Amino acid sequence: MIQLQVINHNDQRVLTSAQVAQSFATDTKIISNNFNYNKERYTEGKHFFVLEGQEKRNFINRHEIQDSSKNAALIYLWTEKGAWMHAKSLNTDQAWEAYELLVDDYYSVKINTQALSPELQLFNQIFNSVARMELEHSKLQNDVNVVKQQIENQNEILALNPIDGRKKVTSLLNKIAQSLGGGSSFQDVRTDGYKKLEDRARCDLTKRVMNKRQRMALEGIAKSKIDKVSKLDVIFEDGKLTEIYFAIVKEMAIQNRIEVDVS
Repeated sequence: MIQLQVINHNDQRVLTSAQVAQSFATDTKIISNNFNYNKERYTEGKHFFVLEGQEKRNFINRHEIQDSSKNAALIYLWTEKGAWMHAKSLNTDQAWEAYELLVDDYYSVKINTQALSPELQLFNQIFNSVARMELEHSKLQNDVNVVKQQIENQNEILALNPIDGRKKVTSLLNKIAQSLGGGSSFQDVRTDGYKKLEDRARCDLTKRVMNKRQRMALEGIAKSKIDKVSKLDVIFEDGKLTEIYFAIVKEMAIQNRIEVDVS
């Protein structure tokens, strides 16, 4: 876990926005946006404290705060429950793992439970158990949502059929190229799809294009139109090739975990 400066306020440990951002591997702007978009869900004194004016200056000087909070008009201090709200807003595995570490290694105040009365020991156990259950439930819900989205994407891809035509094929190939990063272009991905089609259907797309162009020339079709004939044209005029090509594009999309725009 990142070593954090220990800050106490109102007899409890708190974190500045910069510390929360650092812990969750994000930036203070995201933390600020999460708060501003969901202000009605936060309660001052429960999720956060806000300092301004002389109180803020005294606090910064006392704790020798050197981050961006030093120049801000207000400084927000986040309690354990406030950090949980931000983890929930970010809703990433990294944020939840960081929050769990904060609970274990920062926010938790080590107490001698043996010195407590039996009733307080029982209460302490129940409180810790409920907190853990709530954390695990939130993480589980996040995992379920991710899997659900993946299944929906795959179902949309598998539902693709030749009637959808070139537009959706081109869109999927573009998304595949983007998912592969700068090393692969749309042309590279399309060429790979054509090669897979030729191997699976045992055909020569280049030869088919040449044959189609020759037929069009014999029919007296303008050269400008003949020159525009592509491999995709000969694929779509053959029902069997179209079906195989769509199956290949679906496989490529699913392998690269492509999100489908259903609009």
